[in-house]
Amino acid sequence: MSKRLHIIEPTLENEAGHCHSFVESLCGAWARRGDAYALTVWAGIGARLPGLDAKGVVVRPYFHRRIRRLQEFLLIARLLRLPCRIFIPTAGRMDLLILRLAAHTPIPPAKVFLFVHWFRPTAGKREAFRKAARRLPQVHVMGPTESVASVFRECGFANAEVVPYPISAQRPGHFPSGMGFRHLVYAGAARQDKGFSRIVDLVETLAGSRSDIPVAVQASADHYDKLDPRSKSDLERLQGVRYPALRVYPDTLEGDAYADLFRGGICLQPYDREDFADRVSGVTLDALSAGCPVVATAGTWIARTVRRFDAGKVLEDLSPPAILSAVDAVRSDYARYRDNARAAGRSLQEENDAGKLYEALTRETGRA
Repeated sequence: MSKRLHIIEPTLENEAGHCHSFVESLCGAWARRGDAYALTVWAGIGARLPGLDAKGVVVRPYFHRRIRRLQEFLLIARLLRLPCRIFIPTAGRMDLLILRLAAHTPIPPAKVFLFVHWFRPTAGKREAFRKAARRLPQVHVMGPTESVASVFRECGFANAEVVPYPISAQRPGHFPSGMGFRHLVYAGAARQDKGFSRIVDLVETLAGSRSDIPVAVQASADHYDKLDPRSKSDLERLQGVRYPALRVYPDTLEGDAYADLFRGGICLQPYDREDFADRVSGVTLDALSAGCPVVATAGTWIARTVRRFDAGKVLEDLSPPAILSAVDAVRSDYARYRDNARAAGRSLQEENDAGKLYEALTRETGRA
């Protein structure tokens, strides 16, 4: 009988956003290898994921928003009793608490795997991790950077390691190699930590200066269509700007429509310096994979990546004039920055190959 890996992702319902990109890239690595493992993805109750279906992945629409935590507890309690492996791709403190409650007997090695993208390491979270480590010493924790993995090791998780954030492979020929500048791009959810207010400020400045620089803004809500009050106010402000060169996408884009945002673009990422100091950005990986230069906040993982490949500009000042100055600098030498971004994308495709995550999840470090 085939061994099975169960992937638990309650927010996954369609082919939009980085929740899907993460899972799809992992399933793609699995499909390329075709080994003894079988995959089941437990997703949102309305999940429609034809791309995963086509790969032979079993998709189980399961989670209701309001009771997803109870459902997660019941599902994990059941899976812990079965001969399988369990993977939570967007894990946090609540998932560890659920595991503590669901595990009535010690969890064996190579049974449960968590991928923690990022967290703010408060004293309360560290104490919660220490409690979880005492009850769940064999749980395997993965993070995309050493700053994430080291906190879990310090809290007592012996099996905590750095595993690259998986990136979806770009289809050859999707982005013409000689593409010129087309527009400025803000991709992803409309959130304060991602600098959405600064993007609206920039559009207002462009409108007031009679500029004609095209701007494409993906102003979608976060999981479950939620916008924080300030971002909701900013979106209303954006909708009130009269700027003919502005295109706003209020919904999360899927597949080719999302990829097309980066074609001929300059990706604006005026993200919060503290929150993204060592936080991997899926938008950055997508942009560079598409040959799209990036304008980033100094002091972030994004900025270090941009500087490493000379694939855009890094800013201390995030005011509209400073962002526009950076944009002008990239536009004036767009072909070079585009080619540098494309080279960065090729390197990052190798470094962040989802096969590395798949290998970490299936290596024989213990019996599942």
